Amino acid sequence: MNATPDQLRPDLDEFFEELAALEAELRASLGPEDLAHLRRIERWGRACTAAGWATAWMGPNPASAALLALGRTARWTTVAHHVSHGGYDRLPQAPDRLTRRGFARGWRRLVDWLDVIPPEGWHAEHNQLHHARLGEHADPDLVEKNLDWLRASGLPLPARYALVGVMASLWKWIYYAPNTLQEGLAAAAGPGAERRPLLDPAVWSPTSPDGRALWRRCFLPYAAVNFAALPALFAPLGPGAVASAATNSLLAELITNLHTFVIITTNHVGDDVWAFDTPPDSREAFVLRQILGSVNYRTGGDLNDFLHGWLNYQIEHHVWPDMSMLQYRRAQPRLQALCARHGVPYVQEGIGTRLRKTLRVMVGTADMRR
Repeated sequence: MNATPDQLRPDLDEFFEELAALEAELRASLGPEDLAHLRRIERWGRACTAAGWATAWMGPNPASAALLALGRTARWTTVAHHVSHGGYDRLPQAPDRLTRRGFARGWRRLVDWLDVIPPEGWHAEHNQLHHARLGEHADPDLVEKNLDWLRASGLPLPARYALVGVMASLWKWIYYAPNTLQEGLAAAAGPGAERRPLLDPAVWSPTSPDGRALWRRCFLPYAAVNFAALPALFAPLGPGAVASAATNSLLAELITNLHTFVIITTNHVGDDVWAFDTPPDSREAFVLRQILGSVNYRTGGDLNDFLHGWLNYQIEHHVWPDMSMLQYRRAQPRLQALCARHGVPYVQEGIGTRLRKTLRVMVGTADMRR
């Protein structure tokens, strides 16, 4: 379909009426089973972490590293992501720690979401800017814009792909941690405050205020716990056990970076996905852009969805950011059918296909749609 979003909108009055009715039905479906489901998926992630640490001392091994990595990924993509959006705020039986009011606030960051990503920065960068400006130049996660320097670099294609591989291995540290911190600092400073670009040395230098904040609030707490304190607990088993635990934790960090790169970066990229040069001019145009600017992967089943970090429901999540994981599963086939009836493009493909399309945009051999 070659029509622009604004050309589509006048013919979609019935589509938006049905979409509103579906939203009302979904919101009415929220109940105790949604909270029970969140707690079950949270236990899965905690169990992966516990099993990974319990075996980490036995020598460097892919099983322990993969379990630790999956636990870290689940903590971010399934628990922190949906709770911080308020997906369970409407449940009166939900404890504060599973709502926006209490999750990762103050000392609870140590137990809820100890990550290199600062929770307040995530709220500013992801929950506000990314969701409100999807696919626009102001979207901090617009991959095509962020990789302009690589796309226009003139480097041989193999070198560009190699650079993407290096970045993917470290991307939480070199992109999400500093990017979310900068957006959080700008939001705290008030309207008109500008964030520093990531290539500014002051973002990284321990001698600058922003650099000190990055090391103090993002890098050092995470590294101290995961690469020093927890491995040190194996000291009674000998220095070899400590070294093995630290090695497995470092391997897990590499794996979780690669895993999250694959399931997150590919959400809004491809030559079949829209980017936008101007802001939407109505609520309907905004909602339509969430569909045209997002993609889904294979959906259905707790194990499949868990391994995808529940990011395989990206279209539903962008249309309704504050719903539970179970509500997205309920919504997916119905929203897909609704789009099909009204001729609205709805992209759903396997993660491998989406990764290939994303990499082509990143290295400059393909462009987003406009």
